[in-house]
Parts: sequence; structure tokens; C-alpha cells
Amino acid sequence: MTGSRPPQPPVDVPTASRVQEWRIASDVTLIQSIVEAVVLLCREAGFSARHCQLHVPVAVTEALANAIVCGNGSDRTRCVQVRADIDRERLLVEVIDEGRGFDLASVEQGPVQADWLEREDGRGVFLMRQLMDHVDSLPPAAGAGHCVRLTLRRT
Repeated sequence: MTGSRPPQPPVDVPTASRVQEWRIASDVTLIQSIVEAVVLLCREAGFSARHCQLHVPVAVTEALANAIVCGNGSDRTRCVQVRADIDRERLLVEVIDEGRGFDLASVEQGPVQADWLEREDGRGVFLMRQLMDHVDSLPPAAGAGHCVRLTLRRT
């Protein structure tokens, strides 16, 4: 048949969870390599192009930037840990800094605030919430660090 496409092989969706972990210094120049690695995991797991090109890179970039700049104060002697766990149903990314943490529920910044367009910062949590299915803040384990957990369900 003219113009018909050959059948595409089925996506090799993992049946078991695949986990990768990284530990980086608090340096914003290291964000891109981690984001690219998480996006690659999503592509390999068959997540949609929209998830791989928009949702995951933006949300993970924002979580890492918050951990580095706000959590660790851009102190390169402090580290950020990232854990990505992906399976056939969802992506779970945990970003852990060495800071004191914050109350995620109290962050209500959004486009309804008067200074929203003029600000250079303050959009990260809003973007994560819009692009992920769940954004959770976990208390520090043993009094050290703060964890933001991003969950994205496969659609």
C-alpha cells in the first residue's frame, strides 16, 4: 500500500521498577545533565513526547534549582541527591538537599499575584504542580535535608 507506514514495534515498557541515583554539588551548571538522564529514562520507558519534552524537564529543573539555590544556598560544599524510580505506571523523582526545608503547602504563588509577571523567581513550585500529578514535601530524614517528591503517571 502506498503511503502506509510499517507497523511500529511495541514500546519496551519495564515490568519492574528501574532506579537511578545521582549525587551532585550545589552547582546550577550540573542541572542539565541530571535532567537529560531522567528524560532518557522516561523515553526508554515509553512516556509520551509531551512528558519527555515538557513536563519532566521543566519540573525536574525547577526542583533541582530550588534545592541548589534555596535549600543549599548555592553552597558548592553541600550536595543534592536525586533518585529517579520509573516503572510501567509512573515516574517518581526525589530531590533531596541539605537545607532546613519549607512548608510546601504554604507556597501559593501563582499568576493571580500582582507581581507575578515582574518577578524573576517564585514560579518553580507552581510549575511543578501544574506539570506533575503530585508534588510532595517530605520532612528531613534524621534531621538532615529536605526532600521534594515529584510523581508523574503515564498517560
